[in-house]
Amino acid sequence: MKRNMIGLLSAATVLLAAPFALAEEAGSIGEAFTAGKAGANIRARYEHVDSDLADEDANALTARLRLNFKTAQWKRMTAFAEYDYVFYLVSDFNSGFGTSPDKTDYPLVADPKGADLNQLYLDYQFDDEWKGRLGRQRILLDNQRFVGGVGWRQNEQTYDALTLTTKAIPRTDFFYSYVGYVRRIFGERAGTPAGKNNVDTHLLNAKVALNDSWSVTPYYYYINNKDIAGFSTSTAGIRLTGGLKAGEGKVNLVAEFATQSDVADNPVSYDASYYNLGATWAMANGLSLGLAYESLGGDASIAGAQFRTPLATLHAFQGWADLFLVTPPEGVNDLFATIKYKAGNWNLTGVYHDFSSEAGSSDYGTEFDLSAGTKLSERYGILFKGAFFSSDSSYPDVTKYWIMFTASY
Repeated sequence: MKRNMIGLLSAATVLLAAPFALAEEAGSIGEAFTAGKAGANIRARYEHVDSDLADEDANALTARLRLNFKTAQWKRMTAFAEYDYVFYLVSDFNSGFGTSPDKTDYPLVADPKGADLNQLYLDYQFDDEWKGRLGRQRILLDNQRFVGGVGWRQNEQTYDALTLTTKAIPRTDFFYSYVGYVRRIFGERAGTPAGKNNVDTHLLNAKVALNDSWSVTPYYYYINNKDIAGFSTSTAGIRLTGGLKAGEGKVNLVAEFATQSDVADNPVSYDASYYNLGATWAMANGLSLGLAYESLGGDASIAGAQFRTPLATLHAFQGWADLFLVTPPEGVNDLFATIKYKAGNWNLTGVYHDFSSEAGSSDYGTEFDLSAGTKLSERYGILFKGAFFSSDSSYPDVTKYWIMFTASY
C-alpha cells in the first residue's frame, strides 16, 4: 500500500508542475459547492438463472440507489463523489465469494448487497488540452474488452488511480493511468482478493484519427496484481476501426490484435494472442447486420497459459450467459452474428454465438441472446433480456433472463 501511495503522489507532483491556463471558475470553495450538480439513479432488476450446475434456480430482485455530486470548477479543480447502495427484494440466489453463505445451492447472481463508495476523485484542468484525475474513478477504454467498469452488475468496478489525458498531440486522444487498487464488483464484504486487488498497474491508450472515417488505437496494459498472481500480465495491442458507405447505409469495420505475456509473480511463463475481426452493415431503415470473430489464445498442454482479461467488462463479450468470464485453458473462439433493429422507440437485438477452443478441436456450445429496450420518457427506461446457452461439452446448459427498470434524476 505504501508503495502504491508513493507512486500516486509522485505522479501527482508531476501533474501539478505542468503549465497552468486560466478558465472560468467559482470564486470560492463555497460557491463551487453551491453551484455544483447533484444526481440520482435507481436501477431495479429481476434476474432468473437456470443452470445445470445448481440444484435450485436463482431468482433475484435487486435494486441499486446511486447518488452523486459534482462541484463547479474552483482554481482549475473539480471534485466528484458517487455513492451506491444495493438492496434485495427477492434474494433466492448466490451473490458470490461468501457474501451469501446460506445460498450456495443457487446459481451465481453477482450483485452483493450493501453500500459502496463508487467514485471519489479530484479533477485538475491544466488548460484546454491537459487534464488530471486523482482518486477512485471509472475507467472505460475503447469497447471495454480489456479495461472497463462492469457496468451491467449493480456494484460497478472502479479504480484507485491517477489519470492523465490530453489532446495536445494532433488528432490523438492520449490516456495514461497509474492504478493502485482495483475495486471489484463483489465489494468490501467479499474481502481481498474478491472485493479488491492491490495492483501496480500502468494503462496506456492512444486513439489516433487517421481521417474522418478511420482511427487506430495502440495500447499497452501492464498489470502487476499482488493479490492474484495469475492476473499479472503485460498486454500490447492495436485496434483499427472505421467505416465505408454502403448505399444509404454504412459498413462499420474493426480489426484488432494483441499479444500477452506473464509479468511479476505470475507462476506461469507464457505468451498468448488475441484477435478480433468484425463487420456491421448499418442500414438507413434502422436494421443492422453484423458478423464477427473473436479469439483468445490458450494452450492444451500448459495450465494457466491462456489469454486473460482481468479488468474487462466481461458480460458484454462471449455471450450474456457469462460462461466464459474466465478464459478456458485451451482458449476460446467466438464466431457470432448480430441483428439489430430500431422499431419506433424500441431497440431490438439478437445474437447467435458458436464457441470452440482456440487450441485443440473442442466445441464448447452455442448461445442465443435476445434483448428489447426502450426509454419510457426522458428519465425512465425498461429492458427485457435473455441468454440461452446450449452445451456441446462439459459446460452446463444455462438459461438467463432479466427485466430491468431505470430512473435517472
